[in-house]
Amino acid sequence: MSAPMAAQRPGDPFLVGRGLVKNYGAHRALAGVDISLRAGEVAAIVGPSGSGKTTLLHVLAGILRPDGGEVLLDGHRIDQLGEAKRSALRRHEFGFVFQQGMLVGELTAAENTALPLLLAGANRKQAMAGARDWLAKLGLGGMEDRLPGELSGGQAQRVAIARALAHRPKVIFADEPTGALDTRTGEETTRALFDAAAATNAAVVIVTHDRDLAAKAGRVVEIRDGLIAGGVMAA
Repeated sequence: MSAPMAAQRPGDPFLVGRGLVKNYGAHRALAGVDISLRAGEVAAIVGPSGSGKTTLLHVLAGILRPDGGEVLLDGHRIDQLGEAKRSALRRHEFGFVFQQGMLVGELTAAENTALPLLLAGANRKQAMAGARDWLAKLGLGGMEDRLPGELSGGQAQRVAIARALAHRPKVIFADEPTGALDTRTGEETTRALFDAAAATNAAVVIVTHDRDLAAKAGRVVEIRDGLIAGGVMAA
């Protein structure tokens, strides 16, 4: 962004969506959603398929522009930014964890983890040192030079978590992060994500069908037909 973020005061809403509307042709995916998160808060967004939960995540993360309403990060509107500035925002302020990890197959675990640091301007030596540190924190010490194809599903997801956290983002967006994992590995991955995010005071937004995962979040937000269930603000 063109100006530094304002200092966050404890307890203040940090990521805010107001009156969010998103249409896909005649289908209204979001029908006026209000939601806010505080720094360090973990919120799970749940709901049936097609309810609008992934669309909400994408709008909050600046991947999609809302057709109505506004999104604020630390008091600054981000929905009005151009694509280049929203892309820079995603690189510097946000981290992402997806269901399949989305690791680069030709890069090692350490190189995958270092990508956000390199994009942020760190030199390769600094980026690789930071990447190895995060991998060690997530129990992957000794696996830094393995390619994604040489890792188990749970190990690959922890690399994805390390990559999401390497540049110390303000918000982590996770879309079905345990959807491709067995129950035990999913629980271990969830714990690793929550513990690592807590260490950096990052807010976490998780879209999930997994009710057990959602129950571990600090707050559950249910979406139905493009609205917060019950029609009340999720705050």
